[in-house]
Amino acid sequence: MMRLTFMDPGALNARLTLEDQANTSDGQGGETINWVQVAGLWGAVKPVADRFGEKGGAESAILTHRVTVRARSDVRRGMRIVWQGRALLIRTVSDPDEAGRYLTCHCEEMSP
Repeated sequence: MMRLTFMDPGALNARLTLEDQANTSDGQGGETINWVQVAGLWGAVKPVADRFGEKGGAESAILTHRVTVRARSDVRRGMRIVWQGRALLIRTVSDPDEAGRYLTCHCEEMSP
């Protein structure tokens, strides 16, 4: 039996917006990526790590966050969470104790 993870519901105090991609044709054979709101959520956001490096000859930084929200069936990899004006791309989604109460999203902060 898996041990239940304790989560204080009061810790879900960050106002979040869950968004999904809605690609539209750009008229030139390509697509334009637009983000549309799916839901407003309450959650907990914790910074996890930062990595600095070089990408394409330019300095880059990757910031990662762990976001915990109440369980919902429509949260999946590739969506994003907007928190305090910052866009967090969802890389993985997991149920920490398989009890169906909460989801943990491991996210990477997107460039503005």
